Amino acid sequence: MREEQIEKLRGVVRDCVSKHLYSSAIFFADKVAAFTNDPADIYMQAQALFLGRHYRRAYHLLNASKIVLRDLRFRYLAAKCLEELKEWDQCLLMLGDAKVDEHGNVYDTEDCNVVYLDKDSEDREINISAATCFLRGRAYEAMENRALARQWYKAAIKADPLCYEALDCLIENHVLTCEEETSLLSSLQFGPEDGWLSSFYSCLIKKYDKESVVEAKFREVEKESCNSNPSSPSFTHTLKNDTDLLACKAEYFNQCGEYQKCFELTSDLLEKDPFHLKCTLVHITAAMELGNSNELYLMASNLVKDYPQKALSWFAVGCYYYCIKKYDQSRCYFSKATSLDGTFAPAWIGFGNAYAAQEEGDQAMTAYRTAARLFPGCHLPTLYIGMEYMRTHSYKLAEQFFMQAKAFCPSDPLVYNELGVVAYNMKEYNKSVLWFEKTLKHIPSLSQLWEPTVVNLAHAYRKLKIYHEAISYYERALTLSPRSLSTYAGLAYTYHLQVK
Repeated sequence: MREEQIEKLRGVVRDCVSKHLYSSAIFFADKVAAFTNDPADIYMQAQALFLGRHYRRAYHLLNASKIVLRDLRFRYLAAKCLEELKEWDQCLLMLGDAKVDEHGNVYDTEDCNVVYLDKDSEDREINISAATCFLRGRAYEAMENRALARQWYKAAIKADPLCYEALDCLIENHVLTCEEETSLLSSLQFGPEDGWLSSFYSCLIKKYDKESVVEAKFREVEKESCNSNPSSPSFTHTLKNDTDLLACKAEYFNQCGEYQKCFELTSDLLEKDPFHLKCTLVHITAAMELGNSNELYLMASNLVKDYPQKALSWFAVGCYYYCIKKYDQSRCYFSKATSLDGTFAPAWIGFGNAYAAQEEGDQAMTAYRTAARLFPGCHLPTLYIGMEYMRTHSYKLAEQFFMQAKAFCPSDPLVYNELGVVAYNMKEYNKSVLWFEKTLKHIPSLSQLWEPTVVNLAHAYRKLKIYHEAISYYERALTLSPRSLSTYAGLAYTYHLQVK
C-alpha cells in the first residue's frame, strides 16, 4: 500500500476517534499498524484500544512493543491502562523509579527519555513528565499513601502549571494549608502568555486572606483580557462571566457567612450551567445554612437521578434529611457518600454533625478526627471538635482546638464567634468581648444569621457593667430579629441594672 493511502487511513482513525466511533478506530488502526509496524502507528492503535475500554489488550500491545521502556509516552499509556485495571503496584513499576521530595522536586528520573511522536497540529502540549507525576499521585492516593500522593501532585503542577488536575486534587482534597498553597503557587513557572492563569489559580486556592485582598484577586482576573483583533479594541474576551470564577466567588461568600448572597449567585450560575458540580456543592451548603429544605430536596432528587455513583449526590440527600431534622436517615446517606468517595470532605463533616445533633459525642468525634486526618489543610474538623468539647463543658480543650482552627483559617467569623462563646462560659468577659467584636469585623454585611453573636456581645458588655454598650448591641440585635423575646428580656434587665 502506498504512503498516501496509509496516511488517509490514519486520518480515518483520527476522525473515528473524534466522532467516538472507537470500534471503527480500532479496526483501521490495527490495519495501519500491520502495514507499517511504525511505533507511532502502534501507539495510535493502543490509544484507540484504550478509548474503546480494551485496557488489557492495549496494555499487552504496548508491553509487547520494544519501544515501551524507551519512550515515556508508551510507558505512560501502559500505566494508564494499569490504572483503569486498578493494578496500582504494576502501574508504579511501569512509570519507573523516580524519587520526589516534600516540595515536589523530582530526582533520579528517566522522564527526559521521550521520543516525540508525530503531532497533528502545532498546539501547545502539556509536559508528559507532569502527566506521569500526576498518575503516580493517583496511584499512591489509591493505595492510601496520602503523603506521597501529595508530593507527586506538587511535582506534577510544578513540572507544568497547565496540569490543572494536579492542583485540583490538592485543593479539593484539602491536602495543603493556606500558606503551603500560596507557597506552591509562587513557585510555579508560568509562561509569559499565562499571566491570566496565575491570577486565576490565586482565586482557586484557599480564600483566607482579608476581604480586600480576596476581592482584589477577583478584580485582577476579571480585568485579564485577550484582544483577538488588535485593530478592533471592542472585540475583547474576558473571564468576567466564567462559571469557574463565579463558583469561586460563591465559595468565598459561603466562607464569609454571606449565605444569601452565595445562594443567589449559585442559583443564577446553575440556571446557566445546571451540571456544574463545584457550584452545586456550594449551592447545597448555602441552602443548608439558610434552611431551604425544598431546594435541597429538588437538588438531591436531580443529582441522584443524574449521578447515582457520585458522593455529591448522596451528600445532598443527607443534607436534606439533616435540614428537616431526620438525623438517622441523614447519617445513613452521609455514610454512603463517604463509602463512594473517602476523600469527599463535606460528607465526613456532615456525618459528624448528624451524630452531634443527637448528642452522640463519641461517634461525632470519631468522624471529625477522621476528617482532620484525611484533610490536614481544612480547619472545619478542628472547629467542630472544639464545639463538641464545648458542649461537654471542656472549655480549655475547646479553646485549644478553636485556636488551632484560627491558625488554619484566620478569616472565618464562626471561629471567632466560638472563641467568644467559650471565653464567656469561662467568665473571661473582656476576652469574650474581644472575640465577638472580631467576629463582627469579619462579616462583610450583618444579617439575621449573625443575630446571636450580637446578642452574646451585649450579654458580655452587661456582665462587664458597661451598660450603654450592652443596650446599643441589644437594640442592634432587635433590628436583625425584631421578635426575639430573649433579646427584649436582656435589654429590659440591662435597663433595670442601670437604674440600680
